[in-house]
Amino acid sequence: MEKKFKRTTVTSALPYANGPVHIGHLAGVYVPADIYVRYLRLKGEEVLFVGGSDEHGVPVTQRARKEGITPQDVVDRYHNIIKESFKEFGISFDVYSRTTSDVHHKFASDFFRKLYDEGKLVEQSTMQFYDEKTGKFLTDRDVVGECPYCHKQAYGNQCEEGCGRALEPTELINPRSKETGETPVLKETKNWYLPLNEYQQWLKEWILEGHKEWRPNVYGQCKSWLDMDLQPRAMTRDLDWGIPVPVEGADGKVLYVWFDAPIGYISNTKELCDNEPERWGSWEKWWQDEDTRLLHFIGKDNIVFHCIIFPTMMKAHGSYVMPDNVPSNEFLNLEDDKISTSRNWAVWLHEYLVDFPGKQDVLRYVLTANAPETKDNNFTWRDFQARNNNELVAVYGNFVNRALVLTHKYFDGKVPACGTLTDYDKATVAEFMDVKAEVEKLLDTFKFREAQKEAMNLARIGNKYLADTEPWKLAKTDMERVGTILNLSLQLAANLAIAFEPFLPFSSEKLRGMLGMETFEWNQLGSTDLLAAGHQLGKAELLFEKIEDSAIDAQMQRLEDIKKANEAANYKANPVKPTVSFEDWEKLDIRVGTVLECERVPKMKKLLKFKIADGLADRTIVSGIAEHYAPEELVGKQVLFIANFAPRQFKNGLVSEGMILSAENYDGSLAVTSLLREVKPGSEVK
Repeated sequence: MEKKFKRTTVTSALPYANGPVHIGHLAGVYVPADIYVRYLRLKGEEVLFVGGSDEHGVPVTQRARKEGITPQDVVDRYHNIIKESFKEFGISFDVYSRTTSDVHHKFASDFFRKLYDEGKLVEQSTMQFYDEKTGKFLTDRDVVGECPYCHKQAYGNQCEEGCGRALEPTELINPRSKETGETPVLKETKNWYLPLNEYQQWLKEWILEGHKEWRPNVYGQCKSWLDMDLQPRAMTRDLDWGIPVPVEGADGKVLYVWFDAPIGYISNTKELCDNEPERWGSWEKWWQDEDTRLLHFIGKDNIVFHCIIFPTMMKAHGSYVMPDNVPSNEFLNLEDDKISTSRNWAVWLHEYLVDFPGKQDVLRYVLTANAPETKDNNFTWRDFQARNNNELVAVYGNFVNRALVLTHKYFDGKVPACGTLTDYDKATVAEFMDVKAEVEKLLDTFKFREAQKEAMNLARIGNKYLADTEPWKLAKTDMERVGTILNLSLQLAANLAIAFEPFLPFSSEKLRGMLGMETFEWNQLGSTDLLAAGHQLGKAELLFEKIEDSAIDAQMQRLEDIKKANEAANYKANPVKPTVSFEDWEKLDIRVGTVLECERVPKMKKLLKFKIADGLADRTIVSGIAEHYAPEELVGKQVLFIANFAPRQFKNGLVSEGMILSAENYDGSLAVTSLLREVKPGSEVK
């Protein structure tokens, strides 16, 4: 029998405070977590939603070095950007704190010290890469080199841009320090390890036998790990940024960020409970009471930490409840390409909020509709526009607007009485009453994409009902019937305000304002008496706005500019060709010619035909640059050409008397060579 819990603690992965939040984070973690929390609150359940910034770890120090500032400067900046973006976007954390807080430092230190004092950690010495130039040990992320499998550049822990394999730093070909470029040496160092191998049997029983209901991607990844022999995992690192290891002889060492960060869920809860004990009670209630259900919302790259390592840490500590579920999503791509913060290939939340003010719910809707729940999915700006215009505007917004406008027109904005229902009315009512059970079943099993689709079915039912009953035609002969139709339509609109509250909170609040709904609860979903006859409605306004092509074109252009910038940054010139003698070079007669005429060659899409003044007699040159220039761009320009090539005849009879010189850019485009100042046609290149 399924256990009934008194309360639920919901955590969402702590974003690294080394950059802003992007749509991949939102789709993978924060939107689904927020939907679920809002759903529980709407049902009147006791729930705590915990978030915060992860402010330690190598990515922070790398950005600090890059910008020439301190790690604290980095995390202060991005913690505030992330926190404000989440707030404006409607991610309804009960607490959003940070891992550089005093509360967290003490809590994480005490947690580690308890494990250390009880002999739950193992001390080991290993050989680790060391940069002699800086005098520092290098973490996995501080070592770069060539992946031994796909031969792309990779970090010491993973080949991110290539095959995606997990790596050890010593596997890299030609490893080097990311900071200095120096070849590191191996040097002995001591750290403290969590002996995962000692907990392997317990993990197998707890996960593989006890949680077969977990999502297949989560269960499968856990099984893959547990089918192997787990090894002790280092819980400390040789770094100067982080929480100092609270053990004598551990100078220059900090807690491993993946030991420190998940403890942030607990310390942030403690911070909230200490500040508001009358509302939240003790932090222990949310983490150590067996009547508390614990849920972790994460991305697939965090599964091992939240299902293997963090539970082992809590089991070793001995006082904590284990996660009841870990609803992990796969990855969201952007325009068919992997989102990459290093390549700036992302849609950043704080920029979206500026570019699309007041359209938080549009992004929430699209990200949920494309949620990567069981496999990687894709976000495109054209799909974003289409879902807004064809679904939110044309279906949901259209139904609500028609129902309210007609009520204002025929009944002065007051809810009309509901008369005798026809069989069609009864069938419609039965149909939207069934939606509640379906949405609830899907939300309870973390199927947010399908749940939102079911909620949208309410609007589709409403549109069909109005289209079929045509109250605007009946208004001439049967106002009682019109009143019944509009009463049911308004009840359905009120149901929409409840059903969409977890998904689209801003729109639901706006709709409740238009309907004059002061109170609402989840158990009212499916009701036909949410609005009493005679109830005064508010002013009818558009719930959603159409998004024009120009707004989408601007976003597509931005991505195109980013792509070109990345290609340019990654471009490497071809190797220099074998050496030639000066005498060989002198054999080429390179001259300046003025373009007198230029035209396309019929049926030859790549060719342009030039008439060139070369200082002696005009000549014809055919060049394959038609895809890169319009003919009129080149008329009157001076170009360089090779004058002493043998004439070349084409199949169509054209003869080319030379070759115009062009440079090939990184993206394959050609640029005709020209001069900084004009010279006489026929001038030789020396």
